Amino acid sequence: MSSSTSTAVIPPVLAEVVRSGYVEGHHRGSLVLLGADGTVEMSAGDPSAPVFPRSSNKPLQAAAVLRAGAELTGERLALATSSHSGEPFHLDLVRKMLAEHGFTESDLRTPPGLPLDQVEAEAHLAAGGVRERVVMNCSGKHAAMLAACAHNGWDPAAYLDPEHPLQRLVRDEIEAATGETVAVTGTDGCGAPLLAVSLVGLARAFRSYVLAEPGTPQRRVADAMRAHPEYVAGTRRPDTWLMREVPGALSKMGAEAVQAVALADGRALAFKIDDGSGRATGPVLARALRILGVDSPVVDRIADVPLLGGGQRVGEVRAAF
Repeated sequence: MSSSTSTAVIPPVLAEVVRSGYVEGHHRGSLVLLGADGTVEMSAGDPSAPVFPRSSNKPLQAAAVLRAGAELTGERLALATSSHSGEPFHLDLVRKMLAEHGFTESDLRTPPGLPLDQVEAEAHLAAGGVRERVVMNCSGKHAAMLAACAHNGWDPAAYLDPEHPLQRLVRDEIEAATGETVAVTGTDGCGAPLLAVSLVGLARAFRSYVLAEPGTPQRRVADAMRAHPEYVAGTRRPDTWLMREVPGALSKMGAEAVQAVALADGRALAFKIDDGSGRATGPVLARALRILGVDSPVVDRIADVPLLGGGQRVGEVRAAF
């Protein structure tokens, strides 16, 4: 048997799982924090390596939709960036957006899904609901993409093709905002093209959105998200809490434990938990915000991820950096 030496860097531990006072597990990952001037203030792991930002790319995709000429504002623009919880107000607005541009739920190319929020999923099933395309958490983004197709006369049946005019605009926007060339193209869970960039690039993109000139597509997206955060996430989600309670904050999670945040003055962060475990994102996000100097009760709320034993709290997932 031949052997070889691997040069891969093992990501550092960003969070640990503590049960009954005993550390029973770890979550590793990479992270970057930017100062208000855009320079790297802290990093862990390899934040310069490409990752799939997953839904943290949605604000950039929404800016491309605006560049395509789709006139989305307010709650509709916020919903275009969303990984929504599947609450009734989310689904009602997706349906309205589709109808306003001449589409129905059957035009969505999202896979049928249940509400992302567990409370909403249980209520949906208890009421006899089934998996539906409109319920899937990316349906707001897809409705916005269809709106861009309607505005330009583009083929709506092919809007997820990487060579579709809209998806070429998305690539251009991502490369411009991150200052990087897309490293890898894949397919996201919703079926849309998925473009890999580094965590440093992702943090810089979010920073550029909060600092963009008013009226630009980037600033319009950031302003809509911050004005209507419940449409970006839901009523029981950390992105909503953070944007509601920290003035000027822009926050968007992504699947596989990705998170990006920018603060009003340009401080920003991005991280990915290597094993994709969402339970580590709250403690890591809270610790990163504290390092950046955010002092708000919402940080403690985001950090709190209890472990249960017999229905009682017996431990927690906590940051380890």
